[in-house]
Amino acid sequence: MEPVEIKTSKEVDIYRDTWVRFLGYANEVGEAFRALVPISAVWGSYAVATAYVTTDAVDKGRKAAEAHGDAPGRTTRVAVAVVDTFVWQALASVAVPGFTINRVCAASHFLLGRATRWPLPVRKWTTTAIGLSTIPFIITPIDRGVDYVLDSSLRKVYGHGEKHD
Repeated sequence: MEPVEIKTSKEVDIYRDTWVRFLGYANEVGEAFRALVPISAVWGSYAVATAYVTTDAVDKGRKAAEAHGDAPGRTTRVAVAVVDTFVWQALASVAVPGFTINRVCAASHFLLGRATRWPLPVRKWTTTAIGLSTIPFIITPIDRGVDYVLDSSLRKVYGHGEKHD
């Protein structure tokens, strides 16, 4: 007799478990392409990432509202879920990685200008490639760093360092 497989029904979070998650990286891609595209395209990438952050925070607030029904403290729990998600996502998905990729690309472009005699278009494309290739390596350290910062500060204010996502 074969073992029976028991499936648990974990709800899929479209903002964390699907392709939608990649919208949070739009600004990093925009920063990587900064040398090649109009600045409006870079700002547009920040608009996409910010929309992702905002909708994820609203979604977490809605889920907290449903989970707590009419329980006492419901409003506070919903507010905490929204604020925690928004602040975490704003830092981990937009501000810190955007700044990091911006500086990696700026340094790369500067160093390529000093160290090579490559034509400007080649330096710009190389800078973009360096920026894009950096993205996978910065995600986990930034996420962990933001967790540490929030656990050490904001999360102490609203509840024993617990994450509300």
